[in-house]
Amino acid sequence: MILDLYRRLGAALDRLVPTALLLLLARLAIAAIFFLSGRTKVEGVLTLTDSTYELFRTDYALPFVSPEIAAPLAAYSEHFFPVLLVLGVFTRPAAAALLGMTLVIEIFVYPDAWPTHLSWAALLLPLIARGGGAWSLDNLLGIDRRL
Repeated sequence: MILDLYRRLGAALDRLVPTALLLLLARLAIAAIFFLSGRTKVEGVLTLTDSTYELFRTDYALPFVSPEIAAPLAAYSEHFFPVLLVLGVFTRPAAAALLGMTLVIEIFVYPDAWPTHLSWAALLLPLIARGGGAWSLDNLLGIDRRL
């Protein structure tokens, strides 16, 4: 009786909350996180601040790339890929790029922030696996119809 009720409720919720909505919310949520982070690294439209370069020299100090390359690469990526996600165009590669950034941040910059990075990965992995969803330009333009 209780198990049957639980199953019926689950089926009703499954119909009420379509996968397209879940993927749209994941795209918007992770895009906001990265875009807002990118905005802290620039002034105006996309002019990197001196403090951004200093941050990449000191706090972020990646062992395999210079701050002069890492700072603009990170700042521009944090603007470009979220825009793709919001539009739902080339969703899978955009999400994969942000997951790569997440891994670099986790491994080399803030290893103790794994709960935050895990939550980012939890938003990005469905986008990589399923794409942008039915409510995306990927679907509308026929870029990714495996939805």
